[in-house]
Amino acid sequence: MIDLQAFQNGVGLSFRDANLLQQALTHRSYVNEHEDADLVDNERLEFLGDAVLDFVTGDLLFRRFPEALEGELTRLRAALVRTESLAALAKLCQVGEALRMGKGEEHSGGRDRLNNLCGAFEAVVGALYVDQGLDAVKLFVTPLLLSRLDVIIAEQLDKDPRSVLQERSQYQYGKTPHYRFVEASGPEHEKAFTFEVLIGDWVAGRGIGRSKQAAAHAAAYDALKRMEDKPNQTAADS
Repeated sequence: MIDLQAFQNGVGLSFRDANLLQQALTHRSYVNEHEDADLVDNERLEFLGDAVLDFVTGDLLFRRFPEALEGELTRLRAALVRTESLAALAKLCQVGEALRMGKGEEHSGGRDRLNNLCGAFEAVVGALYVDQGLDAVKLFVTPLLLSRLDVIIAEQLDKDPRSVLQERSQYQYGKTPHYRFVEASGPEHEKAFTFEVLIGDWVAGRGIGRSKQAAAHAAAYDALKRMEDKPNQTAADS
């Protein structure tokens, strides 16, 4: 685990109010295990950061693609701010290493859990907005979003992965993929859903998301990545 100063040094931030950053990096499970302390979790800042990121991302895409239609911009924004994308940015910033969480959550893999990473990244953005305003947020997130945008465009992640998977699966294997609900975990306000996608009997992909639709999308994307990494894989392989 890294401390607040090391985190700020790593991402090039300098908070005026370090308590805001500390709150942004405090998971609910940590508060639950320290009920005697005067602690606040990051959920309110996560809510704010989510809204700020939506705006900043929309503004970035609007200016970068002046000829793009509304539908194209909407798909790109959705791809940029979905759980998997923000979790990937959180990993680049070592958010997981800086996050305070309960021992049970940590031991169960909480530092790598996509929902935790995504939520904490949104909370850091929310805290930065409160601390220094919109310009500081843009300065921080724009290079990160642009790097992720390159990946999204190169890998066509703005396209519906389920539709792409269905086309490839039918062409490559002569089979239509089907989705299987695995589990729902976490408290009611912070549910994480897990889905698998199967091609025949082969579990081709697995995904986690804040909604069942997001989890199915993540499973389809995972399957597409596996098909690219192992092009000779057949639906009969396990």
